[in-house]
Amino acid sequence: MTARDDLKILLVKEHMTLTELAAEASVALNKKYTVQSLSQKLVRGTMPYDELEKLAGLLGYKINFEKI
Repeated sequence: MTARDDLKILLVKEHMTLTELAAEASVALNKKYTVQSLSQKLVRGTMPYDELEKLAGLLGYKINFEKI
């Protein structure tokens, strides 16, 4: 699964759109986020881990690694 898939799942679970997440992230993280910039990072697979972690946090989640 990709970061894009994971984030899309979280958005669905939280009944939120990428547009709403971009707006919330812009305010909370004091950095301009647009739907297009987030979407392109997800499509290209170039979103940094720390940025994905912050976005997940805004949705009320944290990234956790579990040994299988």
